[in-house]
Amino acid sequence: AGRRMSRPVYIVDGARTPFLKARGGPGPFTPVDLAVQCGRPLLLRQKFAPTDFDQVILGCVNVIADEANPARVAALRLGCGTQTTAFTVQINCGSGMQSMDTAYRYIADGGSDLILAGGAEALSHAPLVFRQDAVQWFAAMQGDKNSPLASLKAASGFRPDFLKPIIGLERGLTDPITDLG
Repeated sequence: AGRRMSRPVYIVDGARTPFLKARGGPGPFTPVDLAVQCGRPLLLRQKFAPTDFDQVILGCVNVIADEANPARVAALRLGCGTQTTAFTVQINCGSGMQSMDTAYRYIADGGSDLILAGGAEALSHAPLVFRQDAVQWFAAMQGDKNSPLASLKAASGFRPDFLKPIIGLERGLTDPITDLG
């Protein structure tokens, strides 16, 4: 069996959110919020309408219960419409890269012409799993008002102004992290 010819594939634009660690900020944002806040500036910079996309493929391992398919919710919030298919790649480590690889294959094989692909993790929503001795240490530290854990808890309510979304633009929210609009 001979190798099938594939057509050229191009990455037209890109954006990213910061890599966030578990229980780190910006905690109030869901994976869909992050995907939309990256997707809007892309749509503003390019000539494509949201409805031009054949598919939206989004890597996300920590799916939030009320957003069971973050790619679909993000596609709808970006204005892609109900005719645009969307699916979420849920694998640990590399789901965003897997979504890019999947998009490449769809386009190279002629199954799609234009795909919005990427990853959106919200590790601040991730459950933390520790060994029992670490759990006991954290429990003991919670009662100590001078512990590093107490200092972290005191600072956890701090949210810099630049992380708050700005509302009122013609197309919606700006990107609160990079201030792209």
